[in-house]
Amino acid sequence: MELWVVLLCTLVLSLLGGLYVLGLFRRRRPDEPPLDKGTIPWLGYLLDFRKDSSAFLKRMQRKHGDIFTVLIGGYYFTFVMDPSCFGTIVKASRSKLDFRTIAIQLVLQVFGYKAIEANHNIVHTASTKHLMGEGLTALTQSTMENFQKLMLFNMSSGEEKRVWQEENLFHYCYNIVFRAGYLALYGSERQRGAGDKEKAEEQDRVHSNQVFYEFRKYDRLFPRLAFSVLPPKDRREAEQLKQLFWSVLSVKKAWQKENISAWISEQDQLLTEHGVPEHMRDRFRFMLLWASQGNTGPTSFWLLLYLLKHPEAMKAVREEVEKVLRENGQEVKAGRPPITISRDMLNQTPLLDSALEETLRLVAAPLLIRAVLEDTSLRTSDGTEYTLRKGDRVGLFPHLSVQMNPDIHDEPHKFKYDRFVNPDGTKKEFYKDGKKLKYVNMPWGAGVSTCPGRFFASAEMKLFVFLMLSHYDLELVREDEEIPAIDVSRWGFGTMQPVRDVRFRYRPRF
Repeated sequence: MELWVVLLCTLVLSLLGGLYVLGLFRRRRPDEPPLDKGTIPWLGYLLDFRKDSSAFLKRMQRKHGDIFTVLIGGYYFTFVMDPSCFGTIVKASRSKLDFRTIAIQLVLQVFGYKAIEANHNIVHTASTKHLMGEGLTALTQSTMENFQKLMLFNMSSGEEKRVWQEENLFHYCYNIVFRAGYLALYGSERQRGAGDKEKAEEQDRVHSNQVFYEFRKYDRLFPRLAFSVLPPKDRREAEQLKQLFWSVLSVKKAWQKENISAWISEQDQLLTEHGVPEHMRDRFRFMLLWASQGNTGPTSFWLLLYLLKHPEAMKAVREEVEKVLRENGQEVKAGRPPITISRDMLNQTPLLDSALEETLRLVAAPLLIRAVLEDTSLRTSDGTEYTLRKGDRVGLFPHLSVQMNPDIHDEPHKFKYDRFVNPDGTKKEFYKDGKKLKYVNMPWGAGVSTCPGRFFASAEMKLFVFLMLSHYDLELVREDEEIPAIDVSRWGFGTMQPVRDVRFRYRPRF
């Protein structure tokens, strides 16, 4: 009998434990946000959230207000839609709200990289040194030279050669921007002899195009890989692509390149000093590739498309670009040397800055997640105080609560190229209920998890658009082309991508 009692108790405890894991015993405490577990144990709202995160959060906000807790795949997420709370969350100490725990899990899953404790400091230190200040000046120069290598090498001279070329706009922008950034960061073909420059540059064009082709395969799988919902066939393909990039970007193959950026080489050196094995450093380099180049190409697509759809914006930005060239003693003319765009010149374009920021406001949609390590108090704009429960996760979705908020941005669904700039060229300030707002656009995240490469990414995108507007006439193949819808499966992973491409044509201006 005693054996049966032990077995029965074990079974009951196992059943209760299973029910606990499934979330059936969770109850809202008096000081906690509204709780909504959905109807499916453990899964909760995972399928709804995965299908269209923005639509799901809008629905929950209408139902529960600006703060609510939902069950998603075994985790309880408290989403905060009140912008007045953002500062408290993004500035909270790591002992209370920690973004690294979740980031470590994600990079292991999608890149195969097992992070070490020092990773955040390594990335932050190297990025501050090489993606800002003088380091950014050098990297901007390298990126510009690679843009010229990819965009201008076959430009013909003479009026009779000014023929239109037709392309898919998303593919063209993503391809060129990715490859220029890849070559600037990871190095170019080593020149073997004095007269080997043209051959080396051609090899760079071929190789970088091959890398982009494989990168796009992986990029298409990325959202489902992050959510762990890839079917077996796609999961096998993702693993094969990971191994390909671990090899292509490997430390062993780096010696074959020259002009590798100090940002890449210094981080590898620091990881080595911390005892990270070579195969993990290969994986880290793959992570850096996606982090640095996964969003700049898509954003450049949207920026050019919005300019093409808004002639007054195109005219204003192009005139600003031409003015900067004139004031710096440069001119695009057939038979003349290519223009050289410096970082200082990129700092003289307030309208281009505003158009880029407006584009990011419309299409950048990161999901900012923190793990709640201890019970944390949160006060909303109406004075209500809530407690975030230890063990839960807290999420911010700035695209919905800030960037598309009509109380912050008038006509938020419209592209207004000068939304972020005053007539005198200074940055515009934003107010709500008479109070100046700090968080009005958050494409780069905020607080301790702010993207460390945001200045390089901005320079890269501005360089591309600057060169396109300087050297080419641009137009859509169809004047009545509609702005394509976004791919809702990519909510939360940075810049959104279109569900279809758009045909455009371009030709040399001179």
